[in-house]
Amino acid sequence: MKIDRLVSIIMVLLDKQRIGAQELASMFEVSLRTIYRDVESISRAGIPVLSIPGVGGGFEIMQGYKLDKKVFSSSDLSAILMGLSSLSDMVRGDEVVNALAKVKSFIPAEAAKDITLKANQIHIDLSPWMGNKEIPLNLELIRTALQENKLLSFEYVDHHGNRTSRNAEPYQLVLKNSHWYWQGYCRTRQDFRLFKLSRTSKLRIMKECFVVRENPKPQLDITDMVESMQTYITIRIHKSVLDRMFEYCTYEQFTPEGDEHYLVSFPFIENDYHYDILLGFGAACECLEPPHIRSEMQRRILAMAALYES
Repeated sequence: MKIDRLVSIIMVLLDKQRIGAQELASMFEVSLRTIYRDVESISRAGIPVLSIPGVGGGFEIMQGYKLDKKVFSSSDLSAILMGLSSLSDMVRGDEVVNALAKVKSFIPAEAAKDITLKANQIHIDLSPWMGNKEIPLNLELIRTALQENKLLSFEYVDHHGNRTSRNAEPYQLVLKNSHWYWQGYCRTRQDFRLFKLSRTSKLRIMKECFVVRENPKPQLDITDMVESMQTYITIRIHKSVLDRMFEYCTYEQFTPEGDEHYLVSFPFIENDYHYDILLGFGAACECLEPPHIRSEMQRRILAMAALYES
């Protein structure tokens, strides 16, 4: 059960006079069964939610009810504050500030110190150490276009380096593996696309509004597909890059070799992305087997060295 969804449902019910179960299910992208279970949890917490049957029916909070500040536990409030505070560092806007203010209004004075302490025990900083300074600005532009259903004009560079001018209807912002993406209906390609924000430039909001389409959600979990394509290769690494290698392998995949090196069973797919990972470790990483991948690594290193020979 997601506490942020429960809080959001409460806010929706407080804001609307009545709302149907199917509308809530579509809004939060969950099943009807989940919505009924969430509403039951909200009722058990002491918020009187009425279920009105028939045509025009739905859920509503009892008229004249005032939300009791004790409905959320200290752990609930700490978790909500932590999430909203981390989001506000990267995605700025009045909505997040207002949401933080509303949540803080539920904190009893006698528990404020303890709740703040717990909320600060985990800090999620989504901003990069360094990099493209346009990304935070483009995030704000896309958020504005999402809220106003405005068409976006931009230039996009694909993974082959080809630059094209595009117009697209924005539908969703996605943070995946510390990289921002946005899903939109590309009018140039006449299809839905997932654009990487770092490859998006000259972004501007157009005056034209669009009618929202039924949009398929982007496939973000490709674990099964990746695992079916992976093979394991043997590499030798110096201990100086051990920490970086833990981003790709578990401790069980390491075997000490002397005092300075480790043998690693490394998950690998034969494409540029994975070759670039190994090359990124420089002289601290050597591919031992299989022979054809070792030979390809050698070819790429010689081609790189040739650039500097002149």
